[in-house]
Amino acid sequence: MPTTAPAFADATASDSALRRFLHGLPGVDAVGLEARAASLGTRSVKTTAKAYAIDLAISMIDLTTLEGADTPGKVRALAAKAVHPDPTDRTAPRTAAVCVYPDMAATAVAALAGSGVKVASVATAFPAGRAALGVKLADVRDAVAAGADEIDMVIDRGAFLSGRYLKVYEEILAVKAECGSARLKVIFETGELSTYDNIRRASWLGMLAGADFIKTSTGKVGVNATPANTLLMLEAVRDFRAQTGVQIGVKPAGGIRTSKDAVKFLVLVNETAGADWLDNHWFRFGASSLLNDLLMQRQKLSTGRYSGPDYVTVD
Repeated sequence: MPTTAPAFADATASDSALRRFLHGLPGVDAVGLEARAASLGTRSVKTTAKAYAIDLAISMIDLTTLEGADTPGKVRALAAKAVHPDPTDRTAPRTAAVCVYPDMAATAVAALAGSGVKVASVATAFPAGRAALGVKLADVRDAVAAGADEIDMVIDRGAFLSGRYLKVYEEILAVKAECGSARLKVIFETGELSTYDNIRRASWLGMLAGADFIKTSTGKVGVNATPANTLLMLEAVRDFRAQTGVQIGVKPAGGIRTSKDAVKFLVLVNETAGADWLDNHWFRFGASSLLNDLLMQRQKLSTGRYSGPDYVTVD
């Protein structure tokens, strides 16, 4: 059975072998993890470094609309904002991607043609993932056929929480096979996994199955990205690369709304995984509302005045 990490082939040979491997990972010191995340969050970033961090954060955003009321017009407007986040300042960097449902992927692809902004599409019966595998794979095929550059899939949390790890692993493998050249982000919905140990296990499971990114959340539940669960996932990708040579991206999603929050996450990246991840090829924010605050802080740094929300577009 193929995997992105041949060194771990024995770990994925059977359900029992995968269980032994995942449950053999070191347990998470919850108090220590949360204390380190809180400590790194106190780092002060000022002046030039702050301006650099704001632009970097803008370039890492997956600008997202995932609502039942989405329309082609809304997607085109979001695409325009992704290309020129601040119409009054063309030096503002573009966002990394626009993320939509599969039926809106073609609209986003047309609107972003030639811009360099990627089109990401959620799939696999997002956000709950409650569908047969054939339906999930058809969802992926539709998005890829429409031109999506990236696929954001959700894992079967019911299977994971009941210990059917091989089912989750094989489903990720099957989705990865349908992605072709599109990069695959695997969403764990960390708020439903209950424990840090489960988040560590899910991270390794996703990486073993060939994820290009591991992602915290859908943004559709009460608990989404937190500094602690993101720190844990950053440790996982760091350790995975140290053992395999394969670099995996990380995407915290949901609940990151202010520039101050974004800078804290960038500090986590730098201090945990390292500078190699400080690039939108390896780190993303799934947080559309964050962009407006970043733009307002950017305007304040350049003009000395805080313009307020009336000076940015409402998504």
